[in-house]
Amino acid sequence: MQQNPSLDLVEFVETQILPQYAQFDKAHNMEHVTRVIRRSLDLSRKIGADLDMAYTIAAYHDLGLTGPRAIHHITSGKILMQDARLKRWFSPEQLRMMKEAVEDHRASASRAPRSIYGKIVAEADRDIDPETVIRRTIQFGLSNYPEMDAEGHWKRFMEHMNEKYSVNGYIRLWIQGSENEQKLNELRRLITNPGEMRSVFDRVFKEEYK
Repeated sequence: MQQNPSLDLVEFVETQILPQYAQFDKAHNMEHVTRVIRRSLDLSRKIGADLDMAYTIAAYHDLGLTGPRAIHHITSGKILMQDARLKRWFSPEQLRMMKEAVEDHRASASRAPRSIYGKIVAEADRDIDPETVIRRTIQFGLSNYPEMDAEGHWKRFMEHMNEKYSVNGYIRLWIQGSENEQKLNELRRLITNPGEMRSVFDRVFKEEYK
């Protein structure tokens, strides 16, 4: 069984694709995409999915952030599908499935991903470690709403936490038994304890506010 993506594919992605993430905000930078790649490969090994496909899907999943954030998943899918260089490694059917997987990775999607590859990248993209979620949300707020004061950031932060991660939030986990389940439960406990959450927020906000 294949244990790693093809070396020539890795070389192409690392030199031609991943450097594009340097232009994005801290919540979607090189550190983020490499984490999504690592998690995608780990999940793929566990369930026997194609590593080349999972690797490439993860590498392309946020490239659409060059345009409007609200449709970045659709734009990312188009970027992947239109990259003729990928025909060296993948068939038209594989590329179609990969495009759909990229489109399906977004946490706010109202339906389940259409294939196991969509579920893999969606799960890998949900880095639900509470500290990481809190920090990324603060980083996004500071990058996109620099005019806000600390209280404004706190209010926006908690609105986002409730909308996405609470028991009534829109986030869905698609692979049972993933490490994200336990982490999501811990994050939900924090959300229901605003005093404890505010202490964590204040500490991370101070570290990120520069």
